[in-house]
Amino acid sequence: MKFTWFHLMPYRFLPEDFKEKYHSVWVDIPRDLYDPKIGHRLYNDYLDQLEYADAMGFDGLGVNEHHQNAYGLMPSPNIMAAALSRRTRNASLVVLGNSIALYNPPIRVAEEFAMLDVISGGRLVAGFPVGTSMDTNFCYGEVPATIREKYYEAHDLIIKAWTAKDVFSFNGKFTKLRYVNLWPRPLQQPHPPIWIPGGGSVETYDFCADHGYQYSFLSYFGYIAGKKVADGYWEVMAKKNKELNPYSLGFAQVVAVSETDEQAEKDYAPHMDYFYNRCLHVYNGFADAPGYRTVKTIKAGLLGQVGAQASMQREGLDWKDFVDQGFVIAGSPRTVRERLREAMKSLNCGHLMMIMQVGSMPPELVRKSTSLFATEVMPHLRDLWSGFEDKWSPKRMAQDEIAMPAAVHFQKTEVNGKPRAGSVGAAEGRGAK
Repeated sequence: MKFTWFHLMPYRFLPEDFKEKYHSVWVDIPRDLYDPKIGHRLYNDYLDQLEYADAMGFDGLGVNEHHQNAYGLMPSPNIMAAALSRRTRNASLVVLGNSIALYNPPIRVAEEFAMLDVISGGRLVAGFPVGTSMDTNFCYGEVPATIREKYYEAHDLIIKAWTAKDVFSFNGKFTKLRYVNLWPRPLQQPHPPIWIPGGGSVETYDFCADHGYQYSFLSYFGYIAGKKVADGYWEVMAKKNKELNPYSLGFAQVVAVSETDEQAEKDYAPHMDYFYNRCLHVYNGFADAPGYRTVKTIKAGLLGQVGAQASMQREGLDWKDFVDQGFVIAGSPRTVRERLREAMKSLNCGHLMMIMQVGSMPPELVRKSTSLFATEVMPHLRDLWSGFEDKWSPKRMAQDEIAMPAAVHFQKTEVNGKPRAGSVGAAEGRGAK
């Protein structure tokens, strides 16, 4: 079993009346709700949390791309992955991902992913999401009816750029390039493992099965509701005579660990409420532009993760409801490991992507939950799927070949009686831990 510590990087300080007073957390959220000084602290807290997860033995560190919102402050996940590539040593960099239809030309994704793969010594997982309707159609103005066609063309260009031996020309419908000559090339050959994030679009099942990619189901409804999607994916895989390898499925699950079940509610209930009622407060008109979801997906009865229908699924739920219905797996280490084992077996899932910083959760609780999971839950689940080969994790360089960052020695020197900028004393003065 593999575990990715996945960060959404939300803005933690939306007002209490946000859902009642404001139109949407995405697209047209008022700019004056954002304080850049708070944002500075949040980015550094969040990178600290990801680095801590690496030190605690998680297999992957997950980041993703969203625009014009308070739900996730990462318009460029590549910037976060670049910071992590120098400050972490072990975990895979799971970038889920770049919304490749938004890049003009998409060769930029091939270049930046190649850079990340080389810098990190082959630790990159390349994610290729279509992107939410909010991001793609409303923030970036892509036409809903053609975005998947543009996505497929971008995919083909990136893969060819990574694998072609010689310079080539690309004459697509949306992108035309006289010279494609990728420098640098990715370290992993023929390219980094590719994970395709999905929220339930049935076309994504076929795309992953046909190309041998991992299907990463990103859900906020939890594993009980997610079983319908997982079953649909495995049905497609079986029809295509593909191996039903659990590692070819990833699943995102909100997880929170405390000393006891009762303490978990005290610790985390307010932050779950913040997440589900503020971070996911999306105006229905932004959630699903006409033409964004295909007729095939609509006929399959698969709901979007946000918008009016999704809100109705969560309306009136309290902590106990969220836990009982599987939205959240939370409690003591024993409770969490028992429910996670049940969940992963029911989904036939080998890659768990855990959302452990949830909504307004402060750093001390994130660290507590992460530590308890790493020491008292994760070791008990490692045995799951030991009979299968994980073909979807990076093939990194040998440890003795990886370049180590030069040591940085901070000295406590003073200028006019005060610690100089960048020194340990200056950091202590800012309240650094």
